Amino acid sequence: MNSLSSIALSGMNAAQTSLNASAHNVANLATEGFKRQEAVQTEQPGGGVSTQVRQAEVAGPALETDVVTQLQAKHSFIANLAVFKTSNQMAGALLDIKA
Repeated sequence: MNSLSSIALSGMNAAQTSLNASAHNVANLATEGFKRQEAVQTEQPGGGVSTQVRQAEVAGPALETDVVTQLQAKHSFIANLAVFKTSNQMAGALLDIKA
């Protein structure tokens, strides 16, 4: 099993990748024939996620989807950051007790 910090870090990286893909989509709304990017997350054995970016099968904008994706990515990043910070605080407290 991976450490809590590495699991949280993979979640933060996945959120950043999702945010980047949706921002790319918004920036290219007016580009004719543009195919949106989608971030696909895959669960990893032992904890954490990996993320890959793929092109959507259908061309055209989906602004509503991209705005919702950006909000989800923001909240996911914040939640994983809280886990990361708490994990580090717990490790620091444990070291203080052991010292």
